[in-house]
Amino acid sequence: MADKVTRRDFLRTGGVVTAGTFISGGIKHHLLADEQGEPARPISANDHLQIALIGAGGQGQYDTRIAAQVPGVKVVAASDCYDGRLTHAKELWGTAIQTTRDYQEILARKDIDAVIIGTPDHWHKQAAVDAMKAGKDVYLEKPMIHLYADGPEIIQAAQSTGRIIQIGSQRVSSMIYRKAKELLASGAIGELNMVTAWWDRNSSIGAWNYSVPLDASTQTCDWPRFLGSAPKIPWNPEHFFQWRKWKAYGSGVAGDLFVHLFSGTHFVTNTHGPTRAFATGGLRYWRDGRDVPDVMLGLFDYPQGFNLSLRVNFVDGGSESEGLIFTGSEGTMTIGGNGVSISRVPREKEPGYLITSFSEAMQKEFLASYRKKYPLEHPTGEALLGEEKYVAPRYYNDSYDHLKNFFDAVRSRQPVVEDAVFGFRAAGAALLSNASYDRHNVVRWDPEAMKILED
Repeated sequence: MADKVTRRDFLRTGGVVTAGTFISGGIKHHLLADEQGEPARPISANDHLQIALIGAGGQGQYDTRIAAQVPGVKVVAASDCYDGRLTHAKELWGTAIQTTRDYQEILARKDIDAVIIGTPDHWHKQAAVDAMKAGKDVYLEKPMIHLYADGPEIIQAAQSTGRIIQIGSQRVSSMIYRKAKELLASGAIGELNMVTAWWDRNSSIGAWNYSVPLDASTQTCDWPRFLGSAPKIPWNPEHFFQWRKWKAYGSGVAGDLFVHLFSGTHFVTNTHGPTRAFATGGLRYWRDGRDVPDVMLGLFDYPQGFNLSLRVNFVDGGSESEGLIFTGSEGTMTIGGNGVSISRVPREKEPGYLITSFSEAMQKEFLASYRKKYPLEHPTGEALLGEEKYVAPRYYNDSYDHLKNFFDAVRSRQPVVEDAVFGFRAAGAALLSNASYDRHNVVRWDPEAMKILED
C-alpha cells in the first residue's frame, strides 16, 4: 500500500505574502505565508466532484492521490492498460471504484465530472479530445502535445466544447514562482537579460529505467491499446513500462523536463515563448536501446530581449538538481529548493579608472580630478549589496495548489492558470529542442501563432 498523503502534508495557500523575517548567514529570509486554503464555507452537495483517472502509472496515481485531498473531490474510476495498476487503484481508492482497460467506458458515465490524464505522451491528444467531447473537464499531464499537430486540435476541442482544461506543469501555481514573478515585475533585479535553467537527474530511475513488474505479459497488459497510434511492433515490456525512452511514445528530455523549465520561465517573465532555438546533446551513458538523448542543451532567443539556456543531464552520477537563474542589470534571482532568492548588485555609476602605468604625480592628479567629478557615494567603500530569500513552509506542495486551481475552475467555470494555449506554448517551445537536435540546425518559432517557421 502506498503511503497515505494527508492534508497536513500540503500547504493551503492563497496570496504570496511574507509571514515572518529573519537573518541567517547574512541573508534576509522571508517565510512565505502558510495561509488557510480550505474553503470559507462547507462544500455543498451540488459542489462535490467525481473524478476518474486515465493512465494510472506513477504520475497519474500521484496526481490523483493529491486530487483526492482537495475538499469535495472523490475518485470513482480508473483506466489503464496494465491490470496491476487497476488492482492498485482499488487498493488506493476503494474496491467500489470502476476499473477498466478502456477509458471510453469511463467517458460514457454521466456522473463523472472531470478526468486526470496521465497516459504516455502519444495518447495525450486523443484522450483529452475524447474526454472534452464527452463533456468532461480535463487535467492533462505535461507535455500537452506529442506532435505539433496535437496542439491546435486540443485548443479547438476546448473552445468548441466549453470544457475546462488544465495542463499539469504545476510550477505556474507555485507560491514560489508567484513570488518570483512579483519580484521580477517590481524591478528587483533590473532589466532581465538572461535566464539559465537546468535539471540534472543522475540516477537510473531518474533516467526512466522504471521497474517492470514480474507479471508483465500480453495477458496482464493491453499491448495493442497501449500502442495506439504508435508503430505496431511485437510485445516489448520495456517499451510498455519505460516508454519515455522512445520517441514513438514520449518526447525525450525536452518533453519530460524542459517543458517544466519553459512553463516556469514563461509564467515568471509573462512571455509566450522563444523565436529561435538551437539544441545539441547526445546519448552519452544510457546506451540501452533508447532512441532519445540523455544529455541535452538548448539556447533560445526571446523577443522581449533576453536569452534562455537550458540543460538536462542524466549521466554524471551526482545528486539530482533543478533550478533557474534570472540575470538582470542589477542582480540575480534564483529559484531552487523550496524558495526564491535575490542578490542585488547596483549598476556602476562611474566609469572607473586604470592609472597604475602613469607616474605617481599623474596618478595623484588624475584621482583628485576623478573624485571631484565622481564623489564616493559610500566613503567606507561598502557596496550596496543585498541578499534576500523567500522560503515556502515545510511540506509545501505546488501540485496541490495546481489541482485545487483546476477544481475551483471546474466549479466556477472561470479560467485556469494553465490553459491549452499556455500549455501548447510551453510544450511547443520545449519540442523545438527535439526539432533542432534532429535537424542539426537552428529552428525558428512564432510564439504567438504557435508555429514552426520554415526557412
